[in-house]
Amino acid sequence: MTRGARALVICPDIRGVNHDLPAEERLAEAIGLANAIGIVVAESYIQPVRDVRPATLFGAGQVEQIGTQAELAEAELIIVDGALSAIQQRTLEENLKRKVIDRTGLILEIFGERAATAEGRLQVELAHLDYQASRLVRSWTHLERQRGGYGFLGGPGETQIEADRRMIRTRMSRLRKELEQVRKTRALHRERRTRAPWPVIALVGYTNAGKSTLFNRLTGSDVMAEDLLFATLDPTMRAIGLPGVEKAILSDTVGFISDLPTQLVAAFRATLEEVTNADLILHVRDIANPASAAQKTQVLEVLRGLDVISGGEEGEEPVSAIPILEVWNKWDLLTDDTREDLQVRAADDVEVVPLSAETGFNIDALEERIGQVLTRSATTREFVLPTSAGREIAWLHAHGDVLEEEELESEDGAPQHRLVVRLGPKELGQFESFDLAG
Repeated sequence: MTRGARALVICPDIRGVNHDLPAEERLAEAIGLANAIGIVVAESYIQPVRDVRPATLFGAGQVEQIGTQAELAEAELIIVDGALSAIQQRTLEENLKRKVIDRTGLILEIFGERAATAEGRLQVELAHLDYQASRLVRSWTHLERQRGGYGFLGGPGETQIEADRRMIRTRMSRLRKELEQVRKTRALHRERRTRAPWPVIALVGYTNAGKSTLFNRLTGSDVMAEDLLFATLDPTMRAIGLPGVEKAILSDTVGFISDLPTQLVAAFRATLEEVTNADLILHVRDIANPASAAQKTQVLEVLRGLDVISGGEEGEEPVSAIPILEVWNKWDLLTDDTREDLQVRAADDVEVVPLSAETGFNIDALEERIGQVLTRSATTREFVLPTSAGREIAWLHAHGDVLEEEELESEDGAPQHRLVVRLGPKELGQFESFDLAG
């Protein structure tokens, strides 16, 4: 797909089909997706669809209108923000004499451009091949018309389709094996981090909520933080210092999105495995976005799918297995009246921190709150160890906060070492299981 191409973006509003976002927000999101891949949106509109046409999705008059709009906008590309079957895509291209792509094709382009790690690239290629396989139906009918066939062997077109499918299946099988090896390696890295003394904080949120900007603000690093959907695809990790916490690992993840295409669900979930092992989740919200509440619902749905939260479907508060802080980002973009109203709501909820990652407003308050959450689950324990247990004593110093320490003697006169140490639940579990290797 050529960067700088002019496009007409159409959001089908199909009667009887419910979406999490209203049509206006879905259209705005589709425009953002197009911009993310460098496409110039020359024209866009919502197209009501009363009855879906199997061959074109849209009615004949609507297809004609799309062609007229594309001509007027000088658009060489038409983006349909929905799922098109292979037949619908092909028929629209024939009628409109222009390239037509659907939502899945567009997001695949973005994922392909953004993937930076080996796993990300493999997962995106696998999703792309899966998508291609679904497009092969009737893609060679022109050969059948030109050359015909003998019936018992099938036409040349069918032979070509089968050859393409076989090639795609072979490549997909190879990719799955490579992915499995990459995942095993990443699982080993995750296990080593789990054995390390530092808590893990995961940033999650709807795409373009400002996670990467907040990540950069907290870490002082320079992760890609453009105002684009899916600016970050692969997980990024950095060490940070916080009040009351010597060191923590901050992880930035891919942004969530509504109606994620089926082919991308696996690729998307793979990048979120880090979230399930976090000690704290920061849910970053673009509080200035009119669709912020609907976007929050989408994020909670993904977390529910990862078994991070449960409940909360019917207005009740969800129960989380991992502490979650809501970060109300882009505070600087609010009007004075809206800011005043939200400030009252935030003041009543200790799990909410309003801030602006862009300007730095209230970052100190967030760091303070993170430190409080990470330390409130810590346990203070007394340990009396033989003086010869130098390795264990050193481990407690390295992984906990030593509050008291003294030399003692046992009843039989053996030298002992007494320590009062504050440990997080993970570190306490490691010490009690004597899992101190590595």
